[in-house]
Amino acid sequence: MSEASSAMNLQSLQNYVRDAVAIRRIARLQPAGGAGDKVFPPTYKGGKYATEDRLIAGQKKPCVLLDSVQSQANRMELALLAAARAGKIPLPIVEVDFTKAIPEVGVITSLEAPHRIADAILRDSVLGGKKFRDTDEGKAFTDATAQNGTELFRLCPTALVFGMWNSTGPKGGLGIKFQRAMVSELVGVDAVPGVKTSSRIDPLQILLGAGPLYATADGGWTLAEDEAKKDTGKAAKLGKEGKPSEANHGNVTPTLEDGHGGVTLEYARQTVVLSLPALRRLHFPVAGAGAADSAKPAAADLAARTALAALGLCAAALAIEDGCDLRSRCCLVPEPGQGGWEIVKADGTTEAFTLTGEVACGLLKEAVAAAKSAGLPWLEKPLTLTPSAGLAELVRRSRNLAMQSPDEGE
Repeated sequence: MSEASSAMNLQSLQNYVRDAVAIRRIARLQPAGGAGDKVFPPTYKGGKYATEDRLIAGQKKPCVLLDSVQSQANRMELALLAAARAGKIPLPIVEVDFTKAIPEVGVITSLEAPHRIADAILRDSVLGGKKFRDTDEGKAFTDATAQNGTELFRLCPTALVFGMWNSTGPKGGLGIKFQRAMVSELVGVDAVPGVKTSSRIDPLQILLGAGPLYATADGGWTLAEDEAKKDTGKAAKLGKEGKPSEANHGNVTPTLEDGHGGVTLEYARQTVVLSLPALRRLHFPVAGAGAADSAKPAAADLAARTALAALGLCAAALAIEDGCDLRSRCCLVPEPGQGGWEIVKADGTTEAFTLTGEVACGLLKEAVAAAKSAGLPWLEKPLTLTPSAGLAELVRRSRNLAMQSPDEGE
């Protein structure tokens, strides 16, 4: 890697998109509480952490996943959404407005929906009285391919950066897939599992024998059996046995439990990689660029790919500057001098560059302007859908069930 680092600019980015292999950032982080402080990874089914051995610098290290590729992508998209809403960047947004049907839900955008523009939330919404995928915009998106990503570039370019699979379209599992070009992940290295502790001291000192508690029809509880709601003709106890703890009263005996009690680490490692060959596989035909003028398609392709690269870099830079507070008791900070960006060239050599959120926003603006000058479309204002009657009713019923049975899952 070269010793000197320079700020990224549009001309340099265009050159790298044309010839380089990847843009990456590798950083070491420590808990905000200091080295050796416990952090809590995400838990998966069964309360387990995602652990595995990895080879790092030629040594096998026990590692734990701190933030997955999918979660990192979501964080980057939310950073883009915040910047767009603040007027810092131009960004196409397709949104579903629930404010009239279910005000508390608000607006869900293609940057928040798990499958982006291919998500069922957008699929089951309407535009101008038609199902979204029956509209010109919806058909243009479902017809997108790697050879013709122009309309997807216009409506939802983040799908081309973070990946998309249109598995709920007319082709089902054969629906078009776009691989992730931008991948980021956070792992804890040399992870040592801790123990889980639990206890609660009740200042009221309510004892088990003070019950039982009975459930009432309004979702509360009562000590009077005749005031309880009936279950098969009998007074229904609160929870399974009517213990005061079912209503969060009483002491909880201090306990120790192995597993899912957090971990300590040598360090956390964040790896961000933008694949430039993945962008080069995408093509963006523009109106008026016929076979007789071969320069126009090539220029449009480069302009679109450069805009997508700038979008990915902007997403990463903004998310990094937002800080790495992943969840309760998992706030990380970079080690001093860590987190430089570099270009990986075709021969394996690297070149360092600097990138701040402010510079990345400016770079994206320039790249979008260049793409528009090359004849590429870019949605200027949010495309607003409304939920179908069926989707709105499904959400209402689900919310009602959740209020009645907060522990109910799928």
